[in-house]
Amino acid sequence: MQDVVAIRRHLHQIPELGLSEFKTSDFVAEKLTEMGYEITRGLAKTGIVATLKNGDSPRSIGIRADFDALPIPEETGVDYVSQHPGVMHACGHDGHTAMLLGAAKILSERRNFDGTIHLIFQPAEENFGGAKLMIEDGLFERFPCDAVFGLHNDPRIPFGHFVFREGPIMASADECKITVIGKGGHGAEPQDAADPIVAGASIIMALQTVVSRNIHPLKSAVITVGAFNSGIASNVIPERAEMAITIRALDAGVRDALETRIRQIAEGQAASYGMRVEIDYQRGYPATINHKAETDYVRDLAKRFAGNDKVFDMENPIMGSEDFAYMLEKKPGTYFFLGTQKTADDPQLHHPRYNFNDDIIPTGTTFWVELAEKWLAKA
Repeated sequence: MQDVVAIRRHLHQIPELGLSEFKTSDFVAEKLTEMGYEITRGLAKTGIVATLKNGDSPRSIGIRADFDALPIPEETGVDYVSQHPGVMHACGHDGHTAMLLGAAKILSERRNFDGTIHLIFQPAEENFGGAKLMIEDGLFERFPCDAVFGLHNDPRIPFGHFVFREGPIMASADECKITVIGKGGHGAEPQDAADPIVAGASIIMALQTVVSRNIHPLKSAVITVGAFNSGIASNVIPERAEMAITIRALDAGVRDALETRIRQIAEGQAASYGMRVEIDYQRGYPATINHKAETDYVRDLAKRFAGNDKVFDMENPIMGSEDFAYMLEKKPGTYFFLGTQKTADDPQLHHPRYNFNDDIIPTGTTFWVELAEKWLAKA
């Protein structure tokens, strides 16, 4: 697997942000062409679908790897450090891509399957929803898949362990910007002004009741006000106050309820102070919801592959988000985690000292091969 490690480390040196992964896309396409895959480029600008057919079965499978990076200055100190200042592979997408390329090579050499394999190399997972963009560009119409599968490395999970969850495994992610419109004035004469800071603070405090009083106690939801900005001087009442909010949910009904209550509270609290608000509410990634049959299938395969002692079910979903959710809205499939932990002190995902654990490459690579060959087993 040293060739796959070399690929991973090359990708690590050329990290690129979403929809700008031109070097990465060229490199991946070149490798796949050498392996004999039919290459289709340009989905979501830099995305690639590599197709390999064998036999005459109409069955098909899709396996996805993301390949975008993050706007984080790297601090790993490795000798294959990012050559693009301010950008690094801090989420392991270089490893995801390398493992799928390694699997692609084995599958093309062995051809021990009957049907069609579509390997989906996706851009812009971190920001622009590359999965959705590929779907809008006709991904599943042009490349029909009976099911789709994806994984993510996780340095919090013991090395070589597989973690699954039927149903919701990751949350939806929405963002809201609320601007309170007040009336500026002198800090010594607040009676002649309309203070948006006070109204904004009231909105923030009232938002804390949404999850506890409007959402069923057994449903999960998060409302976090991550930014609140207003004013520049102690004796000046500003004209405006702005807040930025992230909203997470695992259920579509809860997601809708959160938006409704956030709007009601913002407008109502502002009105009670004689002010108004401007609300910019943006729906982001939906919840990642795994399908039962495919989750059961891959879990059972993982038990045979790694042993029962290395396969677990996740008790609670993660409130982070993942755009593979869009693919699971269109096709049955499952998304799971593969543990890469070296020590309890490993830098976590999105940390400037995070580095994908190359020791997991043989496991991830051969598991993808196992899944594709078993899913498309010869009669």
